[in-house]
Amino acid sequence: MNKKNKILAIDQGTTSTRSIVFNREIAALATARVEFQQHYPNHGWVEHDPIEIWGNVVSTAREAMDQVGGAEQIAAIGITNQRETIVVWDRRTGEPIHRAIVWQDRRTTAQCAHMRQEGHEALVRERTGLLLDPYFSATKLAWILDNVPGARHRAEAGELACGTIDSFLLWRLTAGKVHATDITNASRTLLCNIHTGEWDDDLLRLFHIPRAILPVIKGNSEAFGETDPALFGHPIMVAGMAGDQNAALVGQACFEPGMVKATYGTGCFALLNTGNRPVMSNNRMLTTIGYRIGDDITYALEGSIFVAGAAIRWLRDGLNLITHASQTDDMATRVPHSHGVYMVPGFVGLGAPHWDPDARGLICGLTLDATAAHIARAALESVAYQTLDLVGAMFEDGGGKLSALRVDGGMSVNDWFCQFLADMLQTPVQRPRQVETTALGAAFLAGLAVGVWDSIPELAGTWTQGRLFQPLMPAEQREELVRGWHQAVKRTLTSTVAS
Repeated sequence: MNKKNKILAIDQGTTSTRSIVFNREIAALATARVEFQQHYPNHGWVEHDPIEIWGNVVSTAREAMDQVGGAEQIAAIGITNQRETIVVWDRRTGEPIHRAIVWQDRRTTAQCAHMRQEGHEALVRERTGLLLDPYFSATKLAWILDNVPGARHRAEAGELACGTIDSFLLWRLTAGKVHATDITNASRTLLCNIHTGEWDDDLLRLFHIPRAILPVIKGNSEAFGETDPALFGHPIMVAGMAGDQNAALVGQACFEPGMVKATYGTGCFALLNTGNRPVMSNNRMLTTIGYRIGDDITYALEGSIFVAGAAIRWLRDGLNLITHASQTDDMATRVPHSHGVYMVPGFVGLGAPHWDPDARGLICGLTLDATAAHIARAALESVAYQTLDLVGAMFEDGGGKLSALRVDGGMSVNDWFCQFLADMLQTPVQRPRQVETTALGAAFLAGLAVGVWDSIPELAGTWTQGRLFQPLMPAEQREELVRGWHQAVKRTLTSTVAS
């Protein structure tokens, strides 16, 4: 066992960057967090400044480590990140050639539609388990190469590097010595063959991506490289990396086939562990790599909701209905029911199982006596309804029945939401005692690699339930609410076709 028992987890999310120091008993000893700017340069476009993100990573990491006695106390670093967001940078200077294009960005919708019409989705689906959708990285990467002057030529000449946020951070942390990514992030690019765990030449040709620009693919729990000593005053091994949803799967200790977790952050992502075999969906779920530890790959089925916490953020920043997300709990309980109000939060299209990139948000059922509380409640309810759609499709693909759902992320601290979720799913909802499961998963992966924890069973034994929510709603009431939701979704999809 490693004598040092503290792990720094860097959690680089869609709207904020956090650094958390965990000990072997999975207590969060120190936390530092900062939000960063979202850029919307065009309709449906979403971008981040990679240099701002990098600065936030360094400042929060230093702040968190200072709280526990400095970098010399840290056994290893684990990184988890917003997936699919792509960065291209100059190999010599490390400077990005364009702002990062975020997973929410829809600028390549037409290109994806054209590729589907040409019949390419079958190949993409078979090799990657994913769909031809602008959500994923490949078309975003091609857009940068084709729209930044000289970028494609420089990429083919080996002058540029690219990667998801994890790869960019690793490059910077190691002062440009390591250009690598982990298999979970690679598997979300549309360029990685999930059966071999390698970049796929046919897919590289299809998306016109030069191999020279890509990082090396590694597992999730191994030595990636040491940080530049000048950064933190002491070199630290980066020993774990995983995309945020995959890290949460590990942090929730969903190590057995059939276990499911749902993370409620900006979006909601539900992952079902399917063991050592990839299960291909008949319901437009995603087949993806859950994690790889050593030589063993664990696969998962995933359902993606693009807007969960983002809907609450919109209530705050767009409508000024609230000043803090926690107010939605009080507002939801202030009214006895939804009053027939439904929100379908298709602000950036609808994810699984609909996969309609052109869908837009809808609030229906409004009457003159509808209030801000009804709209806030409808926003919370919409996330539970979307989860219901995902879980139903997942288990129709994989067989069996959901025995429990483990939840985490910002919305999971809302008791009213968790109870409504249990009522809609008709399934127990388990909230762990340690709700920072995304960062914890990154810490687990790093700590496992350097001996802070010795085995997966040991990790599984650290999981403890904080609160259990059992279904309580009468079946007739639930069925009426679900019918209304399906009618609202139908209106959204119909309006998309009409437009």
